[in-house]
Formats: sequence, C-alpha cells, structure tokens
Amino acid sequence: MQENNVTLVNKFFLLGFRVGHNYRIFLFFLLLLIYCGTICGNLLIIALVSTSKILHTPMYFFISQLSISDILLPTNIVPNMLHIQLKNGAAISFIGCLSQIYFFCTAEGYECLLLTMMSYDRYVAICNPLHYVSIMTSSFYVNLIILFWFLCFFIAFTYILSASRLKFCGSNIIDHFFCDFVPLMEISCSNTFPLKLQMCLLSIPLLLIPSIIIIISYGNIVRTILKIQSNISRQKAFSTCSSHLTVVSIFYLSLFSVYILPANEQTSEINKIMSLLYTVFTPLINPIIYSFRNKDIKKAVQEIIQKYL
Repeated sequence: MQENNVTLVNKFFLLGFRVGHNYRIFLFFLLLLIYCGTICGNLLIIALVSTSKILHTPMYFFISQLSISDILLPTNIVPNMLHIQLKNGAAISFIGCLSQIYFFCTAEGYECLLLTMMSYDRYVAICNPLHYVSIMTSSFYVNLIILFWFLCFFIAFTYILSASRLKFCGSNIIDHFFCDFVPLMEISCSNTFPLKLQMCLLSIPLLLIPSIIIIISYGNIVRTILKIQSNISRQKAFSTCSSHLTVVSIFYLSLFSVYILPANEQTSEINKIMSLLYTVFTPLINPIIYSFRNKDIKKAVQEIIQKYL
C-alpha cells in the first residue's frame, strides 16, 4: 500500500549474520549454549543472594539486580536471533520491532544507572567506610532501584513514541540481528534529526552523567587506596572493586563503540559483532566475573550444597 509515494511498512526483514550454512548452524548452537549459560548463571546469582544471609548486603543486592537485567536483555534478543540464524533471515512485525526496541532500551538504560550506583556503593565502602551503614540503608537503595526502573520505562516509552512516527520509502530490510534505532533510522525516509536530537538529550541522564559519576568515584577510590600503608589492605581494597570495574569497562567500551563512534568508521558486520558483545556475551560474563574468586559467593554455594545434599 502506498500513499504519496510513502510505503506503509507493517513488517521488517532482519538479515542477521550472513554466513554459510555450516557456519549458521555452528553459530546457532553457540548462541543457544551461551543463552542457556546466561540464564542459569544469572538465576543462580539471584537465588544465592535471595537465600543466603551472608549475601544480604547492598553490593550483592545490586549484583542480583544486574542479573535481572542480564536475563531481560538476552531474552528480548536471542530467541528471535536464533530463529533468524536458522532461517537465514526472518521477518518481524512493526509492533514486534518497536517492542524489542522498548525492552532493549529499558534494560540497557537500567544497567547504565545500576552500574553507576554500584560504583557509588564501592566509593562509600572504601572512601567513607564509617558512614557506609548509615548511607547505604535498605530503604535508600530499594527506592533508588524502583526509581531507576520507572525512569528507564519512561525514557524507553518516549523513544518508542518518536520511532513509531517514522515513515519508510520501500525498503524494509534491516542489516542487523535485532531491531535497533540506528539501522531503523538508516532505512527511514523521514527526517530523523529530531529523533537523533532526542536520543542525544536523553543520553545525558543515561550515559553522560553516569560515566562522569563512575570516573569520579573510581578516581577517589584509587586515590584512597594508594594512601593505604599496608600492602595486604591495599590489595583487599582493590579486589573489592576490580570485578565491578571490569564489568563497567566491558559494558561501556562496547556500548560507546556502537553508538558514539562515527558510523562510517565501522562496517555493518563489525557493528553486529560489537552489539553481540554487550547484548549476548556481557550478560554471560557478568556472573562469572562476580563469582570468580568471590569468597562470599563460594561460601553461599557451599551452604546450599550442604543444606540440600
């Protein structure tokens, strides 16, 4: 159907990764394995934090919230991506595309705010330990988490309202493995400047301000740790924030490489690989990083094993 030379598109065709048949099958089973590992690993973190008393602290509460986000994000993307790889491309409805963008924006925005809060938590624990209990109260961080979810749902909704007004002049092929704003705007014949401006403005509370807070927090953390005289105490202080710093670095580097670097400096395949990093691999890596050499989590696992076995 056409109206004034503008095609009314009601579905899109996602190309996914354009590889040979054997590679598609290999990629399908690899992604399926990663997705299953992601779900199991993050559910284990949530179960441990919920049941083990030694993990009832603000830091582990935030880690369990990160696991919720790491389940929501790949669940929104991977099942449909598996279908795309199996069929060597597949269609998605316009409503389905907008829904995928909505939950993607919500999960990514929430993770940005959550990682910022976790940086502040480590800052208070290391730089102001005597006031940690009075600052990081349960009512404070629970209310903050509720605010984060509400804010991300609202911002994602404003994105969707703007994206729903885009018009498409014939082409409905998206060279990606999921519906994202950038490839969607590339095939639109509408004036995308207002949407790009909106994305820039809304990225201030979700990307710019959190990045500044994280940098300032870790700058103060490093300065405080370097003042510690004892090598053992210094190493212990570094170990408490090294896992989080690793997660932050992986998440923000991959995110900035996709949305901040100029589009003409990277091919569509590189863009897909970088998107795969923060949508599929990072949710798998996060529980591994937080569990690796973590004595509290190992102790909680031992308690569960002794209790039920």
